Amino acid sequence: MATTARILCFVLVMVLMGCCCSAKIYQVGDSEGWRAKGGTYYAWARRKEFQVGDSLLFEYDGNVNDVTRVSSALEYQFCNSASPQAVYKTGHDLVTLTEPGYHFFINSNHSQCVAGQKLVVFVVQYHQIPPPPPRKILPFAKDFKVGDSQEWRVPDESDFYAKWSEQKQFHVGDNLLFYYNYEVDDVLEVSGDLEFKSCDTSSPVAVHYSGQDLVRLTKPGIHYFITSRTGHCEDGLKLRVLVRPLTRGGPKKMQLSPLDRLIKWLQSFRPQPHH
Repeated sequence: MATTARILCFVLVMVLMGCCCSAKIYQVGDSEGWRAKGGTYYAWARRKEFQVGDSLLFEYDGNVNDVTRVSSALEYQFCNSASPQAVYKTGHDLVTLTEPGYHFFINSNHSQCVAGQKLVVFVVQYHQIPPPPPRKILPFAKDFKVGDSQEWRVPDESDFYAKWSEQKQFHVGDNLLFYYNYEVDDVLEVSGDLEFKSCDTSSPVAVHYSGQDLVRLTKPGIHYFITSRTGHCEDGLKLRVLVRPLTRGGPKKMQLSPLDRLIKWLQSFRPQPHH
């Protein structure tokens, strides 16, 4: 019995270790820690992949700074700490990421936040067993990183994104991944070709400004994306994609020409051989 109990305990410990072994602790800003410095945290988070169960370690001078967790991209963008989800002030804060999605952190000192002391991270669901690839659910679903290595920024050639889009085939269920410096650009989805051509930002369908935006293509048709930053859209920072309906199971029936249909109809009158 004692041997059996020891074996069961060992198995339990191994299972628990297996569940938690992939969780990571990320020191925000690495050796620089949590302080005001423009663009630091955008570049830092961009190189990471955060999963549910991971933790962020904020190291800073608690007499000068704090960590304020806010709930929306709007509060994050405008450094609005009036209705925080949580406030940390110890100078050595470990924040566990318990839910997938975007998580926003700022300094409640408005000037410090405006100077760059804010962080947004995108968290994906943790899977103990790797999930089946998306094609099991949506046979043709793909993720497209907009611009590939160019990402989303003003291109050297104004037709860069038009050429990039023409080389792809987009279907309903696919995702567009926009990576960019949120202090320089943003992503606006607009409703029509006129707004797209004229870079009209007055009535967008959706606005994204986290610097790491995932946009799912949920409807067939043409989708238009521009930036609101003055001059950037006019210089070519705009994207138009044609989204095709999702192809569902099996090959399509071949369409017969009128002549083929006539021949098939005449063949139906051919006498059948007698056995």
